[in-house]
Amino acid sequence: MEYRDEKLPEEKVFKDPVHRYIHVRDKVIWDVIGTREFQRLRRIKQLGTTYLVFHGAEHSRFHHSLGVYEIVRRIIDDGFSGRREWNDDERLVTLCAALLHDLGHGPFSHAFEKVFDLDHELFTQQILLGDTEVNAVLKRVGTEFPQKVADVIGKTYPDKLVVSLISSQIDADRMDYLQRDAYFTGVSYGHFDMERILRVMRPTEEQAVIKYSGMHAVEDYIMSRYQMYWQVYFHPVSRSAEVILTKILHRAKQLYEASYIFKFEPFHFKSFFDRTFELEDYISLDESILLTYFQMWMKEVDPILSDLCYRFINRKLFQHTEFNPATEYRKIGELEQLFKEAGIDPAYYLVADSSSDLPYDFYRPGEESERLPIYLQMATGELSELSRSSDIVDAISGKRRTDHKLYFPEDILEQGKEGNPLYKQILDMLKG
Repeated sequence: MEYRDEKLPEEKVFKDPVHRYIHVRDKVIWDVIGTREFQRLRRIKQLGTTYLVFHGAEHSRFHHSLGVYEIVRRIIDDGFSGRREWNDDERLVTLCAALLHDLGHGPFSHAFEKVFDLDHELFTQQILLGDTEVNAVLKRVGTEFPQKVADVIGKTYPDKLVVSLISSQIDADRMDYLQRDAYFTGVSYGHFDMERILRVMRPTEEQAVIKYSGMHAVEDYIMSRYQMYWQVYFHPVSRSAEVILTKILHRAKQLYEASYIFKFEPFHFKSFFDRTFELEDYISLDESILLTYFQMWMKEVDPILSDLCYRFINRKLFQHTEFNPATEYRKIGELEQLFKEAGIDPAYYLVADSSSDLPYDFYRPGEESERLPIYLQMATGELSELSRSSDIVDAISGKRRTDHKLYFPEDILEQGKEGNPLYKQILDMLKG
């Protein structure tokens, strides 16, 4: 029997709070889960700094990756298998792409990417194709198999239906993280009827579509996503923690470039500061390493690095205020000048941050970031774009919502306002 078709002697299961059980019978999938690169995902939180707001949000990318795999396995094995529109030869590559789609995430994911100008999807593909344990397992399926999995994740795979299951406006990735993140944060927004959606999902040549009878379940899913983004993912306190995390890394980089003598040398970061890092440097990083540095850097002589690390470790976060860059751009300049005069570095203690989301969009030819819409399969067999049938979805289609916040250390300003009138002036401007 070929390796790609090999089954485990007995099915393995993972107990899961969202899907109850994650089922693994394929030897390839079991072997991939056991690789060091996949096990590393246990040490990368799914929601980054959100645990500082929702204390239950300690779940990892490992949890989520297994969940996405399980949803895709159910779609294929229980829904698509045997249908003429689905090619069963694509089963294994689809399952592997689902399992490995987040393999390249770095510690605290998006904040880390922002500082070092990285792309986790590119790193996912590099891990799949590099000298790694994951690559060795995938190569046993076939020499071209790692490239196939990488192409699915890179959205260049020729079978568009396979890509749509992993990355689209209604994919297994979103269906898992909405429910999983809602469960671990303790909110109700992310719940929707996934069972119904899976029952009415149908394969077509281009993408998975939804039977018309399942439209209301899809409406619920889209509204769940909308609420989760604004109530959880873009929570202003979580963003404050991310701002501080980003500034810690910026400060450490600036000090390194200025030949500052660290008490605790940033050995794990040097290659990133110099832009000489290799794949192994990236794989070796996880959140436990960053937190260790932050703990040690609280004792640094540099007051900014020390203070920022203390704030992050002990959750002494920045306060925030609403900010409209279109009408208040002059206010930023005035505040920066006042911060400097007060002896507070605005580069680290006055931060404008924006969050933006587009809950659903339909096909807009020629526009940047075109999105394939969700299609409903009508009783006649014809496909209809979702917002044409749903008044709820039509009301939010193409409407991008953006939120701007200005972050600052209210505690420093409050403590010093009696001795320094500039502090009070700054506070009045920020709160006015």
